[in-house]
Amino acid sequence: MKIPVVLMRGGTSKGVFFNYEHMPSDPSQWEAFLLDVMGSPDHRQIDGLGGANSLTSKAAIIKKSDSKDYEVEYTFAQISIDNQMVDFKGNCGNISSGVGPYAIEQGLVPAIEPVTTVRIFNKNTRKLITAEVEVENGQVKTEGSCSIPGVPGTGSPVYLSFNRAEGAVTGKLFPTGNPIDMIKTKDRLIPVSIIDVANPLVFVRAHDIGLIGSELPADFSQEKLKELEEIRAIAAEMCQFSDRKAATIKSPAVPKMTIIAPPMNYVDVTGTERKAEDMDLVIRMMSMQKPHQALAITGAICTTAGAYLEDTILSEMVNIRNEILRLAHPAGIMETKVDFLAGHIRAIKVVRTARIILEGYVYTKRNYELFHQLA
Repeated sequence: MKIPVVLMRGGTSKGVFFNYEHMPSDPSQWEAFLLDVMGSPDHRQIDGLGGANSLTSKAAIIKKSDSKDYEVEYTFAQISIDNQMVDFKGNCGNISSGVGPYAIEQGLVPAIEPVTTVRIFNKNTRKLITAEVEVENGQVKTEGSCSIPGVPGTGSPVYLSFNRAEGAVTGKLFPTGNPIDMIKTKDRLIPVSIIDVANPLVFVRAHDIGLIGSELPADFSQEKLKELEEIRAIAAEMCQFSDRKAATIKSPAVPKMTIIAPPMNYVDVTGTERKAEDMDLVIRMMSMQKPHQALAITGAICTTAGAYLEDTILSEMVNIRNEILRLAHPAGIMETKVDFLAGHIRAIKVVRTARIILEGYVYTKRNYELFHQLA
């Protein structure tokens, strides 16, 4: 089949964007359809659009909304590279940054200069995300001076606000009911904080698992990755996503494994020296059982919320000075901004860049009954 598709970079991720009308009308076929499109399972994804990396094996499905409360509805999908599965449990903040520009360019939202505000209802988490997108001459502006770590060059800023994002996947701020839990692996007893804001994350201190915290993606041994996945799998069971033995297959994307450490000097993947005084927390995340090259946006949102919460392993480590939190990751330093209302977090904002790379058609190997049949 020949189906319209847009390939977009959103932040430090890249994915395929589909209009909801061009998806299979039977949602039970969405998994097979997306695996078909991306060329999975295959570690090279050679027969599809996937980039053989978890950060480039993603999809966004966008629908114009009938609700007065938001302009579009958006479903995120993480397509496994090696396994026959697609994870719809959580959201991706980086891919979310492409939703507003996509909706404007595809005519789902009218372009309003100089900034178009797009209210996005994320179907995975049932939470509202607000995107502020620069518009010029009736089109999304892509050129600009905004740079983000992990992406070469500069672009026009897209501001994302995650509104009241607590309990995004599990329905609870603390999925286990506790700000700190103890996890027993085969080698050690480890204190963790499992927090669900924008996406559920399981936080562990670097020194509790024999790490410094400033490690770069290439520094993680296979043995250490297995240990980290053991911790994450136990946390998945505690969140009631899956039995720990099956978590790598049944719930590979959530909760997200996150390693934290106090500010320290280190050299990032670009060779840039990062100074301890320029950061509030050092963070390393896993993405589909591999080290994230930068930092997931939903991870940054959850980390920010966790730093302001009491009695978590984050709040014990972070010395918060104001509403700005500086998170040091392998590719640089990301800032988040907290919007308070009556002493409570109302929204957390980040800045991203995004752009359309390709617009055209993807040819699938199978036939699918679509919501809107194409000529």
